[in-house]
Amino acid sequence: MIGMLGVLLALGLLIFLAYRGISVLLLGPMMALLAALFATGTPLLATYTQVFMTSAGGFIIQFFPLFLLGAIFGKLMEDSGAAEAIAQGIIAQLGQERAILAVVLACAVLTYGGVSLFVVAFAVYPIAAALFRQAHIPKRLIPATIALGAFTFTMTALPGTPAIQNAIPMPFFGTTPFAAPVLGIMAALVMFGLGQWWLLRQSAHARQAGEGYGDHDDTPPAFDKDQRERSSGEGFDVLLVAPEAAPRSLPSFAVAILPVILVIALNYLFSAMIIPSMDTAYLAEDRYGATSVDSVLGVWSIICSLTIACILLLAMTWTRLAAPKRSLDDGANASVLPIFNTASLVGFGAVIAALPAFELIQGFVEQIGGGNPLVSLALSVNVLAGVTGSASGGMSIALQTLGADYLAMAETLGIAPELLHRVTTVATGGLDSLPHNGAVVTLLAICGLTHREAYKDIFMVAVLFPIVSLVVLVVLGSVFGAF
Repeated sequence: MIGMLGVLLALGLLIFLAYRGISVLLLGPMMALLAALFATGTPLLATYTQVFMTSAGGFIIQFFPLFLLGAIFGKLMEDSGAAEAIAQGIIAQLGQERAILAVVLACAVLTYGGVSLFVVAFAVYPIAAALFRQAHIPKRLIPATIALGAFTFTMTALPGTPAIQNAIPMPFFGTTPFAAPVLGIMAALVMFGLGQWWLLRQSAHARQAGEGYGDHDDTPPAFDKDQRERSSGEGFDVLLVAPEAAPRSLPSFAVAILPVILVIALNYLFSAMIIPSMDTAYLAEDRYGATSVDSVLGVWSIICSLTIACILLLAMTWTRLAAPKRSLDDGANASVLPIFNTASLVGFGAVIAALPAFELIQGFVEQIGGGNPLVSLALSVNVLAGVTGSASGGMSIALQTLGADYLAMAETLGIAPELLHRVTTVATGGLDSLPHNGAVVTLLAICGLTHREAYKDIFMVAVLFPIVSLVVLVVLGSVFGAF
């Protein structure tokens, strides 16, 4: 009982202190050791070096290339003007009368192509603000509109997305980024459809009430380059720098969208055709980890697709980059803190899982799931994502501690690993967007709004509706299997 108290105290302090802006680099090991302190006979130093650091280091070893390449790709898309060109192109085609749909689709295309959601928010916000003002749509709906396009179905449900949330389950279940594609698309449609309905409904009510855009200063927040906004959510330290004031020449829509399309297309080709056709028998050797191609297929495919897309983007937009070397350096540097923050949460989860009290937690989750690994997996991932305020962090904790058990249960019941993969990814996209999530805090800062003004609508599109889609996914998966 005392051990469980320590776990609950550590989790509670992690949420509270992360919300107060303290880095999870510090909170992860501190709260892990606090929980271990309540477990009688647990050696603290060994827990830190042999459990916490081993798990955190393993996560970095496995996923650092994805963080690195993703950050570089996003930075090149931002600095070249490609992200802004895509947003403007989609919005220009759909027009003012479909302002909400245009902003959602612009965010969705960018994030599905591998652009960081923070880059997307900076690129789209000024355009959304002008569009919403012209259409007399309340500014308070902009954060939810961006969140629907950037935080939900493109991050977790659509097959092939290069988001880290879609990559983490692959080595655990031996799957690819395109796991359970039909179910993923159906879950995405639920999120998109309900979110779009809610935003249009809120806009109509505001129009009937004569609310309008409101009296707001739409100047993006200016931050000194050394000033950072802490993110407890996805483990990002986001550098909030005001976009350039002077207009700049943008690439054409076709040039801007090509690298995005390439990421998705190459991801499929490498995972479904190229890598499986290669001779990878050498992976069974000890020096290569005594593994199989199934455990590395997904990671390899994303590495290859992002690398080629970055090279193409550099070649096509070289003259538009003010300082290509600086863009590459900034992108590389921006990848370090996110993965270390997430790894800190992974280490925290590994320590919790090693404590005797965790057996009680595991039994409770399995009891709620009624013996169905899909339900238990959905619950554990969602709850842990909410506790940590991080989709990737919550997912990593759940899979590091229970992934092998869920896979064994699924094999016994004849449940496909692809279905486990898709349930895991969609489950990360619910409670992770609670108020203490770093992406939520940063998005509100970019838009110049408060939680009181805008969070209710964020909650609906980024928390409630993704949970509804998760329920739909689990039900369909339980009845029809993976497809």
